[in-house]
Amino acid sequence: MFSIFKSNPAKKLKKRHSMILEQAMLAQRKGDIRSYSQLTAEAEEIFKQIKDINSSKT
Repeated sequence: MFSIFKSNPAKKLKKRHSMILEQAMLAQRKGDIRSYSQLTAEAEEIFKQIKDINSSKT
């Protein structure tokens, strides 16, 4: 009944995922490939978590 008041962990992870991807893009533009690869790897881990959360809901 009160499901609209529950927090959605996937929503927070999606926001963090998009922020990290944006940081990675900026690092790539600056020529900092090491930071770009680290941020991209972190974004992939977060995406896996989002995928796990969404698959457990169904």
